Amino acid sequence: MCGRYVLTSPIQALNDLFGTHGLPNLGPNYNVAPTQAIPIIREEQSGRQIRFARWGLIPSWAKEINPRPLINARAETITEKASFKNSFKRRRCLIPADGFYEWQTRGDGSKQPFLIHAANNDPIAMAGIWDNWMGTDGGEVESVAIITTSANKTLKSLHHRMPVIINPGEFETWLSHSPDDRDDKSDMLKPAPDDLLTAHPVSMRVNRIANDDPDLIKPIELESEEPAKNDAPHSPQMDLF
Repeated sequence: MCGRYVLTSPIQALNDLFGTHGLPNLGPNYNVAPTQAIPIIREEQSGRQIRFARWGLIPSWAKEINPRPLINARAETITEKASFKNSFKRRRCLIPADGFYEWQTRGDGSKQPFLIHAANNDPIAMAGIWDNWMGTDGGEVESVAIITTSANKTLKSLHHRMPVIINPGEFETWLSHSPDDRDDKSDMLKPAPDDLLTAHPVSMRVNRIANDDPDLIKPIELESEEPAKNDAPHSPQMDLF
């Protein structure tokens, strides 16, 4: 799963990477958390745009906002789940990030956070889906979920899931959709190449959403200890929401 990530790249770097032209008010965030408004990239009639959406998908048909946000959509079931399948067909997006956090279960049962980022330190594009929900008062909320898949060889010792990462050469394919909605993008929902990402342990301070500063992403030294088998279905950070 992906329950926390980092976005610090300046807006011009994102515009250059994604081919957008927006200039939103976007400052660095070292601890992006669910329910926050996050930037997404999507294709519109006017071209590719940067928009903001609530992290935690609210299906358009939902009667109310779920107190436990749908922050992730599993690639293996995204075409089947009612909450996700229509958005996967018609409302795909990209979510820019400079890295994401994952929690490894250690031998003593503790949960050690790691920052995972591109080996070349470039920003990455996580695959996402979005939806538009209208409340009974007429207020509208656009929301988003990150698509996850099984971890690659590089990350499987840390956690069994990872975000789907779309490479720049596939941005257009991912964001485009045909009028009859028959274009199947399921083959793009796969683990990232093993050499794309690297990871290092970071401070436990990332566990608190209120902490948001550059020290969160700095590498730390760990005491020598064998990690436990990482087979828990959820990371500990979700206990905070």
